[in-house]
Amino acid sequence: MQSIRNIAIIAHVDHGKTTLVDKIIHASKLFRDNQAFDDLILDNNDLERERGITIVSKNVSVRYKDVKINVIDTPGHSDFGGEVERVLKMADGVLLLVDAFEGPMPQTRFVLSKAIQLGLKPIVVVNKVDKENCRPEEVQEGIFDLMFNLGATEDQLDFVTVYGSSKQGWMGPDWQNPTTDITFLLDTIIEQIPPAPMNEGTVQMQITSLDYNAFVGRIAIGRVLRGTLKEGSIVALCKAHGVIKKVKIKELNLFEGLGKAKVAEVSAGDICAVTGIEDFEIGDTIADVENPEPLPRIAVDEPTMNMLFTINNSPFFGKEGKFVTSRHLRDRLLKETEKNLALRVENTDTEDKFLVFGRGILHLSVLIETMRREGYELQVGQPQVLFKEDENGQRLEPVETLVVDVPEESAGKVIELATQRKGELLVMEPKGDLQHLEFEIPSRGLIGLRSNVLTATQGEAVMTHRFKSFEPFRGAIPGRISGSIISKGTGMATGYTIDKLQDRGRFFVEPGEEIYGGQVIGEHNRPNDIVVNLQEAKKLTNMRASGSDDGLRIAPKLNFSLEEAMEYIQKDEYLEVTPQSIRMRKIYLDENDRKRYANKMEMA
Repeated sequence: MQSIRNIAIIAHVDHGKTTLVDKIIHASKLFRDNQAFDDLILDNNDLERERGITIVSKNVSVRYKDVKINVIDTPGHSDFGGEVERVLKMADGVLLLVDAFEGPMPQTRFVLSKAIQLGLKPIVVVNKVDKENCRPEEVQEGIFDLMFNLGATEDQLDFVTVYGSSKQGWMGPDWQNPTTDITFLLDTIIEQIPPAPMNEGTVQMQITSLDYNAFVGRIAIGRVLRGTLKEGSIVALCKAHGVIKKVKIKELNLFEGLGKAKVAEVSAGDICAVTGIEDFEIGDTIADVENPEPLPRIAVDEPTMNMLFTINNSPFFGKEGKFVTSRHLRDRLLKETEKNLALRVENTDTEDKFLVFGRGILHLSVLIETMRREGYELQVGQPQVLFKEDENGQRLEPVETLVVDVPEESAGKVIELATQRKGELLVMEPKGDLQHLEFEIPSRGLIGLRSNVLTATQGEAVMTHRFKSFEPFRGAIPGRISGSIISKGTGMATGYTIDKLQDRGRFFVEPGEEIYGGQVIGEHNRPNDIVVNLQEAKKLTNMRASGSDDGLRIAPKLNFSLEEAMEYIQKDEYLEVTPQSIRMRKIYLDENDRKRYANKMEMA
């Protein structure tokens, strides 16, 4: 039997996980010498490449010294924690990757706590030791303290530390003496990570991930925990609530390199892909048909935020997208819940509106961005934080740990912004030439905070946050103080009127852009909303006057990213998202309807 090591790579966002996987792939000669390929081989969808983050965990296997190493690349962002939680079930050990300057960060703590609870053996990799002001020894001590605080066992605390630089392609035992390649790391994996156990007995495999193929349908991925899976055999599929179904395995595939290889059977310890099973969910167990024994289901942390998704009913609907009906929207959202564990979709009292629950703004915005690229048109409401009640009837809200690294001269501004939103400063200490700040802040306070902090610090702040727990409600938080500028009519905006109205606020549209009545086209510099007519053109006469015909001086329009727009809109506004545009609009486009809605809200 071949020896197998199953290992997951966990780290904070941007600490170099996917780059390290690239180097492991190169070291094991999966590519021909003359084959061309990009960096970040596993970040294969456009969104991951553009944002530079891993969103979906992926498997790859390499062979080194007659040992098969299954490597699982995981997301570092806690909004995609649902991915990490289920994927760690397939691993026997973890590579904990930490930046040699930044040290353990909030997301590192989040994924490491999950690995320690599962009893996985860690290897610590202190990465980026080629950076200026790096402090590898301090970082290594910080990781030991962190593991101790998370309740690691003595065996877990007796970890091996490897130093190196993924980018430069070397790993070794001493950060001051660079080696020539990463074979030291591969040797350490083989020595330190226990081989996948060969459990004898009836077959058991938990489905922890899934893939989709247009030809064969849904593919179940998981690790065979016990026994042997055979192609063509009849097995039991153990579902939630004790439901058991008989199914037949059509085909088995093992992960070989970056692809899959068809096999006749898979023994305990290896990770495989099973085709031919219909109607399975993540967390189901494939077991023996005579004596089915289900494994405990995967528990995923609760969502902390929800948003209303609805069909696009603006005057411009259907101009840019292919999928515009409520049936399209419902089918797409339900399809997403099959593979996105931390996402929940609920119907509302109307057919064309759906409540979508997720782990945070980034989690939901990645879904919206993916849908618009697929050709969907939709509208979303303001993100709402979920509240709970304890047994005494006290209102609880999600509270997060916020970490900001910022230049010293801007630290005061960041503290002021966070405390205005009910943030509580816990830690303030120097870290190189930066100030390291840690807060406890309600999730509500984080909505819209990032753009304010980046503006106040000239874009130099590094912000990360992760969910901590549900705690007593902390009181009202002031929202956006400026009102909206709303378009009165439909048509093309003219430079003449934008120029005349510039003293009223900042605009989100430019001359020549098509707009409609009720669209939010700017930010008023006072708290109230105003309605303006941007379609008015200059009256032409044959009178001339010196000075009045000078050229227009129009400030450039404000551009919002999808996340910024989601955080910017108010309760009475929708965000219209199409494959080509992101527009803000009032829920009620007609001015009289808006007044009636405002009066109703005041009375309520």
